[in-house]
Amino acid sequence: MHEKIIILDFGSQYTQLIARKVRELNVYCEIHPFAYEIPENDDKIKAVILSGSPFSVLDEGAPVPHLEGIKGKYPLLGVCYGAQYLSHHYGGDVRFSNSREYGRAHLVKMDETHALLKGMTPGNQVWMSHGDTINSIPANFQIIASTEDVNVAAFEIENEKTYGIQFHPEVYHSVEGKQLLENFVINIAGCTRDWTPESYVDEAIEKLRKQLGNDKVVLGLSGGVDSSVAAILLHKAIGKHQTCIFVDNGLLRKNEFEAVLDSYKNLGLNVIGIDAKQRFWDALKGEPDPEKKRKIIGGKFIDIFDEEASKISGVKWLAQGTIYPDVIESVSVNGPSVTIKSHHNVGGLPDKMNLKVIEPLRSLFKDEVRRVGKTIDVPENILKRHPFPGPGLGIRILGDITPDKVRILQEVDDIFIQGLKNDGLYDDVWQAGAMLLPIQSVGVMGDERTYEQVVALRAVQSTDGMTADWVHLPYEFLAKVSNRIINRVRGVNRVVYDISSKPPATIEWE
Repeated sequence: MHEKIIILDFGSQYTQLIARKVRELNVYCEIHPFAYEIPENDDKIKAVILSGSPFSVLDEGAPVPHLEGIKGKYPLLGVCYGAQYLSHHYGGDVRFSNSREYGRAHLVKMDETHALLKGMTPGNQVWMSHGDTINSIPANFQIIASTEDVNVAAFEIENEKTYGIQFHPEVYHSVEGKQLLENFVINIAGCTRDWTPESYVDEAIEKLRKQLGNDKVVLGLSGGVDSSVAAILLHKAIGKHQTCIFVDNGLLRKNEFEAVLDSYKNLGLNVIGIDAKQRFWDALKGEPDPEKKRKIIGGKFIDIFDEEASKISGVKWLAQGTIYPDVIESVSVNGPSVTIKSHHNVGGLPDKMNLKVIEPLRSLFKDEVRRVGKTIDVPENILKRHPFPGPGLGIRILGDITPDKVRILQEVDDIFIQGLKNDGLYDDVWQAGAMLLPIQSVGVMGDERTYEQVVALRAVQSTDGMTADWVHLPYEFLAKVSNRIINRVRGVNRVVYDISSKPPATIEWE
């Protein structure tokens, strides 16, 4: 059991980022809905953070946390909505403001000697995102920082380790935000930084051995980071008792099925490869609707996985590469009655197969998965692999799917991805891929008129996929890749580059 920070979530888009920043300090933390009640007997809790929120504390039905047993007992930091709630609840004046702050601001006044602000520079840039402001604070509150427009940018409660800040220290644009979080988590809360990839690996292997014993486990590999790290971690714990199944759904990247199988077998994993391309193509024939395609692909995978797993006698567990964001997003901020999405990677599979589920990575963020993977010697080419959608090229081919369309997109995608790698750009991009559009355009090749397919290239930078910005790839690179695609891929005569950010667009096109 590790020391931990509890984050109470009021629905902010930045809540996961707070947790990731705390984890970067080698301190374990958990996110819970705002109504979560702190267990009285948990002596590992060191502090509590109240997140921001899309709500206003002035809204009817605004979220209200249970601060009894928290405030005054644990160090407490309110961020944005959390700060406004503390002031409003204890008698301060919070109001809709004419001096709303969105974006960059600067702490023009601050108490440099204060424990929360120690080591920070006067005038440093912070990121604001609030429409309300704290107009006045209760009598026992003390202002410790201000911006040009907002007097109460940060405060403390006298004789308590309770603090509030109206800015977001967790985002990149708060230049010294990590210092503030370190001051709170390490210096004020007294955490000892015992959450490391090495400690996680040791504890996870021991726990898996005790939980699984000699039971047999089956795991569905995708070739991605999460399932690969989960498989290798389990292999270190139970060895030959794990069987991995890798299904070629006909929607993988060019030569990916063979390449992934080779890489896994070199790692000593027991892997069964299933060539099911034609079964998926037959099931998808003539279906253009994106949601229906997803369901067909997922349903067919379940059928095939079930068939293969049933051939292995004595299997009791299904292993999945579920990670912490999946778990968080499966619980609504407003309580367990509303689920945002199922956190199981293979929806419906556990019930159908009557297996118990084991999720060795369910407490980790994606960047932590990669650090754990590095600790257990997962190859770099797997750890640095870009995210790839579960339905594969099925949602990058807009409209119905045919083997010829798959061939075209595989060739285009291969030229694009290999080009990024050859030019040293791959590691600077979070995710990249190509889309086959359901339109044709007129072109000229030699002296002939052509009427062929259009493809769109997409490259984005992100930290978790929740928001993303398009990557400004060099014009020279785009020109070179476009030329190669048109010259080498029969059926394509036009290449475009997607410069949309998320939001309002999504990373994938379907």
